[in-house]
Amino acid sequence: MWNVLLGGGVVVWVLVGIGLFGGIVFLERIFNLHRAQIDPDDFLKGVYTILGRGNLAEAASICEENPGPVARLALAAVMHHDEAMDRMEEAIEAAGLEEVARMERGLGVLATLARIMPMLGLLGTVVGLMKMLLVMRAQAPLVQSMDLAGGLWEALAATAVSLVLAVLLYGGYNFLVGRVESILLDMERAAGALLNFMRAWKTDPGTGLANATADDESAAAPGKSMPSGRTGE
Repeated sequence: MWNVLLGGGVVVWVLVGIGLFGGIVFLERIFNLHRAQIDPDDFLKGVYTILGRGNLAEAASICEENPGPVARLALAAVMHHDEAMDRMEEAIEAAGLEEVARMERGLGVLATLARIMPMLGLLGTVVGLMKMLLVMRAQAPLVQSMDLAGGLWEALAATAVSLVLAVLLYGGYNFLVGRVESILLDMERAAGALLNFMRAWKTDPGTGLANATADDESAAAPGKSMPSGRTGE
């Protein structure tokens, strides 16, 4: 591999630099999405229990301390507990939109890098072939095969490196899209469960975990669902 890089020319080093940047973006996204994906059922049960005791300040504090979109949705519901249900639903949806934008940050970068890699590789291939032609013209009619080896190696190295990096970046992009879609599903279920609980809780502030658990069985949101994220590019 080191020999490939040494003989690949400037374009190959540009490809490697872009690939390293894409790897950093991928790792940063993996870390943040891992932190964002908490167990929504256990978390919401804890929030329900606290709200059932009428302790709004503690419920808001727990939501602020926990990472992840589900906690932000719960916080929006708690902060708008004294408003009408439609206003609360709008607040939850707005919080969901902010979280979707936060989770998808960087995905477009990876998709773009994966797409331009083959084109940069083609550029390196063309540059290598042009070097071969220049050598042939300079040394014609007696051209040695060793004189052409440098340009040919540069052309093939650029093609190989670009394809490998494109496959890795696109695979990483689709892996992250899958993680985002999993979190979006948790958010949609959590939004429905929160609205069901808050509707019952506003009617009877003493409503506790028992009623909330029953609503969790069908946690699809009765109103608007969470906006869907990227499904591929």
